[in-house]
Amino acid sequence: MPLFAPLTNPVRPYAWGSVTAIPALTGAAPTGGPQAELWLGAHPSAPSLFDGGHGPRPLDRLIAEAPEEFLGAATVRRFGPRLPFLFKVLAAERALSLQVHPTRAQAEAGFAAEEALGVPPDAAERVYKDRDHKPELLCALGDFEALCGFRPTAATAALLDRLAVPALAGWASALRARPAAEVLPALLRQSLGGGAGAGGPGSTDGGPGSAAVLKEVTAALERLAASDGPDAAACAAYARAARDYPGDPGLLAALLLNHVRLRAGQALHLDAGVPHAYLRGLGVELMANSDNVLRCGLTAKHIDVPGLLAVTVFEAVEPAVLTAAPTAGGDPSESCFPSLAAEFRLSRLRPGDTGVRIDRADAPQILLCTAGEARLSAPDGPSLRLARGGSAYLPPTTVPVRLDGPGAELHRATVG
Repeated sequence: MPLFAPLTNPVRPYAWGSVTAIPALTGAAPTGGPQAELWLGAHPSAPSLFDGGHGPRPLDRLIAEAPEEFLGAATVRRFGPRLPFLFKVLAAERALSLQVHPTRAQAEAGFAAEEALGVPPDAAERVYKDRDHKPELLCALGDFEALCGFRPTAATAALLDRLAVPALAGWASALRARPAAEVLPALLRQSLGGGAGAGGPGSTDGGPGSAAVLKEVTAALERLAASDGPDAAACAAYARAARDYPGDPGLLAALLLNHVRLRAGQALHLDAGVPHAYLRGLGVELMANSDNVLRCGLTAKHIDVPGLLAVTVFEAVEPAVLTAAPTAGGDPSESCFPSLAAEFRLSRLRPGDTGVRIDRADAPQILLCTAGEARLSAPDGPSLRLARGGSAYLPPTTVPVRLDGPGAELHRATVG
């Protein structure tokens, strides 16, 4: 078993992706089409290729053949014979779908139900692709925008007042008069066409989700975005989403959510039940190794309104913007982003002039070089150059591995 080996990582060409951001990171030639996500890991739908000296092979198959060698005995005991996390580079040019992830119990029940119904794993209407939950952490590599969690209801009511769209006046009144846990599910259901008289997607009945009202809301958002008011940045983001997905009633659901802007190095942690959408920017994303997503708008993909309402947590929150803190022992070369997820931990490495020793005898890890150039080496052993955008998989080992690279920055994914 090699101490480390390079990874070749698949790109997912989702329509919302940037044409240039991932090629600029990896040095690959642009394809001319969108490149939305670079997957680093062993998810069976798009595994990385691991080249340990005998040619590249899918990482998920290698783990299945020798789980303790690739994961370590402790990781296999905790999570079974599979890599518990999935690492990504995400490059959004357009808004991603508004979405929610289930808890593990909800995922297990949903997966069992769809299996019993015989829904094919690759069917467009399949929601639960596996039995796992999907907590995730997004760290921005530059300016990044997102929607995250329900905005406090009084603030949303004030935004609706400033939009001054008559069809939404009742929403503002309800947000002021009723508790969040009661009013938010009702409004989310209405926005997606599930409320009486609410107007379904593209309907013409004059309800909130009607085409006429969505057009009026979009015009109001453009007006506020051009102002210097307190909602200008958020309204500009909502207006861009409206242009990305014209006529999509998910725009109304988006108005219920906090608008968040991250700078490079800032992060968001998203747990089960929290509605969110990434809007623009480049970032690294680390999550439990799952692909379970329930969508509620800004997408052409399948939307399951009852299923989504069943897993959403209807609480108004102020999103916590996270920054990395020095690891235990105060090593200045590594800082870690806080997360309660057992499946993963994300840290940032800056080896500087003196380099850094990497120890992780009990768990696997993936290193991704996001700036400069780095070099992995072992005493009297092999070495591996990691250019910007390059990555390596490190199985558990008691042999110390050294990382050098003045000016380099790497993001390190491992087990929590």
